[in-house]
Amino acid sequence: MGFSENSELAIGRCKTISLLQKILGGKWKLEILYYISVHDIHRFGALRRKIEKITESSLTKQLRELEQDGFIERHDFKEIPPRVEYTLTALGQSFISVLKFMKEWGDMNGLSQSE
Repeated sequence: MGFSENSELAIGRCKTISLLQKILGGKWKLEILYYISVHDIHRFGALRRKIEKITESSLTKQLRELEQDGFIERHDFKEIPPRVEYTLTALGQSFISVLKFMKEWGDMNGLSQSE
């Protein structure tokens, strides 16, 4: 039995992908999640140095959105000088295998050679 484009299942799948795109579609979000999860980079300054082309305001915005969407948690140590770290939530941790697969796929298809 085939599915028409108007079937309930097809529409449901489109909504899921659309929502994922909305949540993770920021220019830097996948890269931020990758560095926090795979490279164990948790501090704002370290993330900024690793993602060389990102502005401070863009990094702040993307981190806030990832926090609002439940992928990361912000930990403010209330110290002077200020120290803030970001860690993955359970939702963010559940996404690690997807990130690793995307990286492997990109490497296999020559994406690591381009920029």
